[in-house]
Amino acid sequence: MIQFAWPWMLLFLPLPWLVARLLPAATPQAGAVFLPFAATVSVDTALALRAPSRWQVALFALVWLLLVAAATRPQWLDDPLPVPTSARQLMMAVDTSGSMQAEDMAGGATRLQVVKAVGSEFLRHRVGDQVGLILFGTRPYLQAPLTTDLATVGQLLREGMIGVAGPETAIGDTIGLAIKRLKAQREQGGGKGEMVLILLTDGGNTAGLMDPIDAAKFAAQEGLRIYTIGVGAPVQSGMMGTRGNTDLDEETLQSIARITHGAYFRATNVASLNDVYAQIDKLEPAAAQAQWYRPTTEWFAWPLALALLLSVLAVGLRRQP
Repeated sequence: MIQFAWPWMLLFLPLPWLVARLLPAATPQAGAVFLPFAATVSVDTALALRAPSRWQVALFALVWLLLVAAATRPQWLDDPLPVPTSARQLMMAVDTSGSMQAEDMAGGATRLQVVKAVGSEFLRHRVGDQVGLILFGTRPYLQAPLTTDLATVGQLLREGMIGVAGPETAIGDTIGLAIKRLKAQREQGGGKGEMVLILLTDGGNTAGLMDPIDAAKFAAQEGLRIYTIGVGAPVQSGMMGTRGNTDLDEETLQSIARITHGAYFRATNVASLNDVYAQIDKLEPAAAQAQWYRPTTEWFAWPLALALLLSVLAVGLRRQP
């Protein structure tokens, strides 16, 4: 779209007309002064005293109109573009092992479906952060590198499927991959904010090469703070036997959070998972606001150049007898 940076300059548009109306016209005084050298007066001086024709008046009016138009600073505004900002580097690691297909957090929905719905909403509000996504099972996989494109990361989370990374759970290797990606991003100059990992699982470490506690100690050395979330219905014993999530290793998740100066949360249904993310939002607020830049192209040079060309033409034509 086009805009005018200084539209108030249009107030000068009637200035020549006001000058012509308010100031008296210059009239020659016949015989007032005797000029013995009158014969040597140039034709240009005589032409200067001659009233301009209609087309000359129109030409000068067009020149003035172009000058005023240039003074308003016409600009062309391109589509707004987001300006990357980074308050902190936040990596989310989501368990996609086989146990995440249990339907004990909401009626008819699997644990993973609940996690994807609530997690993508959480990511949508992390404006200003660099956010990445890891899906893990038997092995961890980087689903989305650190980026400020929150919509894309949320979409990739919603596309996660049960078993995409294997049926088991590799918590230690997942922490190791998060450390590796966060360090690589920092070494490339991709951010200087705090590093945070949100690790969500419904089980314990049953696969991988790295022990979760050793990985947590290494993360603490690197300045990575880890928030762990255990999901699944609470364990209940009754006439029908033991029900709920009996595979969750809460002790290990609590140790990981304590070592890295994070926090452990337990989510048993949709409401409690929403509460967990609300608490994380308070502990790790998204400090930066969305910033946008709109490229601007100045157009004042075009009417100014045209006014210059027409003024030269007008002066040249007026010099002709």
